[in-house]
Amino acid sequence: MDNSPTALFDTYEQDFRQILDSVRSKLDGDGKEERGEQRRTALRRVEMELDEADEMISQMEIEIQGIPQSLRPQYQTRLRTAKADLTRFKKTSKDLHTQFSRADLLASPGRVGTPTSDEPYGATSDRTRLLAGTATLEDGTRRLQDSHRIALETEDQGADILMNLRAQREQIENARDTLRTADTSIDRASGTLKKMIRRMYQQRVVTAAIIVFLVLLIGIIIWEKLFR
Repeated sequence: MDNSPTALFDTYEQDFRQILDSVRSKLDGDGKEERGEQRRTALRRVEMELDEADEMISQMEIEIQGIPQSLRPQYQTRLRTAKADLTRFKKTSKDLHTQFSRADLLASPGRVGTPTSDEPYGATSDRTRLLAGTATLEDGTRRLQDSHRIALETEDQGADILMNLRAQREQIENARDTLRTADTSIDRASGTLKKMIRRMYQQRVVTAAIIVFLVLLIGIIIWEKLFR
């Protein structure tokens, strides 16, 4: 398992590129050739994959916070490139969605009459459907913008949480270093205390030997005085 500080970023970037390749194939190939329900299904898949790509961008932005400063500039450049690619594909998807929605409205059955100077869109029902489709598209766009805003807010919160966790980890590591230093000091103090105790016993033995020697010396002196 790769434990380098850039491993997760590289993994998310690889997943992001795979998703964009899938989106490109749908927008440039299948998405343009399909018709009707198949076309709507392809566009829905594109939207889901773009949401996944957006999530990969969020993960990359979080992971870049843990990359060393010496490597971070080149990864920031790669992140900006990924964001630009995602924005371009979102715009392409939006344009195709608008184009296909209008085409479906104009191709819908039940159109009555032909355009005139008074009714440039043909029958009144066609105008109504076109206006309803435009309103639906605008509502979808607004929801997409709201979702994007919520995603950005969630991303900021995630980055804050990650920074807090990193700060807590540093505090724990500092506390562990302090405990290790204290443990070393305790070991030194314990060794010094053992040496002091050993010297105390040695001094006691020496003192006892001196006392015994003096008692014997006094006894010998007294014996010589009494018996001579």
